[in-house]
Amino acid sequence: MRIGVIGGSGVYAMEGLENVREERISTPFGDPSDAVILGSLGGIDMAFLPRHGRGHRFNPSEVNYRANIFALKTLGVEWCISVSAVGSLKAEIVPGHVVVIDQFIDKTNQRKATFFEEGVVAHVAFGDPVCGELRRILLSAAREAGATVHDGGTYVCMEGPAFSTKAV
Repeated sequence: MRIGVIGGSGVYAMEGLENVREERISTPFGDPSDAVILGSLGGIDMAFLPRHGRGHRFNPSEVNYRANIFALKTLGVEWCISVSAVGSLKAEIVPGHVVVIDQFIDKTNQRKATFFEEGVVAHVAFGDPVCGELRRILLSAAREAGATVHDGGTYVCMEGPAFSTKAV
């Protein structure tokens, strides 16, 4: 099994990877944000992709999310972990904490929101959008590493480059 990691703002590399190589992938959706970095970490096959490209070349509305996911899938990724630096509307969740989310709200409107178009029609259930098994593994690993971890939360994705709000 290969695990994919998509790095958010400020995360342009993955420390500790061994046997590193780069793969440039073309997809039916265009080019991904950058080359995919392949390697192993603790004996696990990994694929890393910086969401905004190395050097932060793409703002959130310019990121080709479909190409990024398609490229990772093409390279055999079965689980994908996305790392993001985001704000919180809860006082008890402060910078440096880890939140392993269990829900999403997508408030974007400037980018394609689906792989299903041009004659491919599908409805995708979104009641439980995060893999339960992967969530359990991430929670356990974060706790074992000594992180302050919050089990569950809702990630609200909004059109960029706006970052956060003070609204409560």
